[in-house]
Amino acid sequence: MPLIKIDWTGLMSTQNKAALIDSLWTFISENKQNKMRAVVENRTNYVTVVMEDVFQPHNASAVLRSCDIFGIQNVHVVEAKYNFKPISTIAMGSAKWLDIHKHATTTEAIVALKAQGYRIIATTPHTNSYELPTLPIDGKLALIFGSEQTGLSDEAMSQADMFVKIPMYGFVECFNVSVSVALCLYDIVTRLHQSGHVWQLSEDEKSDLLLAWIRKVSKTAELLGNRTQDK
Repeated sequence: MPLIKIDWTGLMSTQNKAALIDSLWTFISENKQNKMRAVVENRTNYVTVVMEDVFQPHNASAVLRSCDIFGIQNVHVVEAKYNFKPISTIAMGSAKWLDIHKHATTTEAIVALKAQGYRIIATTPHTNSYELPTLPIDGKLALIFGSEQTGLSDEAMSQADMFVKIPMYGFVECFNVSVSVALCLYDIVTRLHQSGHVWQLSEDEKSDLLLAWIRKVSKTAELLGNRTQDK
């Protein structure tokens, strides 16, 4: 029988996860521990970003970097036409800290996100769009961004719950996609932090994330933190 790796931490109580984290901190420098603790307090699943066929690697990489900076933990990528290929020198290692979910079609991504309680927000200068500062943030948001050449697909537009646009006052009618992501996240995350909405991760989610990060930066912790069983 082959050996398979299982995520056995999913079966542990929050208390036991905390004890495991304490034991694994031994293999992480104090500076890295402090950084992880600080970052996880500002991570959120309240907002997520969807990239629909973003084909320029430097744009996709810059999006990941912005997501990490603004505390967005989950990023969804639609690969209907183009494969997702971030560039590490531009992403600055951000992919290591994020959970990246790949989808074959836009509909697949939207169905999955709606099942998780997200409203789908199409970023486009649509006639019925909210201007970014007025976009409601009283529920979970999935911001979907289109490809550099054609923008959002009809598939995305027809299934969106709301539309949002960034105010623009020049001759050019659109931002680079990575700039759009950064501007949207800055506005929404800033407003969330100032609101009374519960946007932070639960204690159990924080523990899961810390365990995942610890394993990524320490081979010893990875070996101790994982178990195998016969199938």
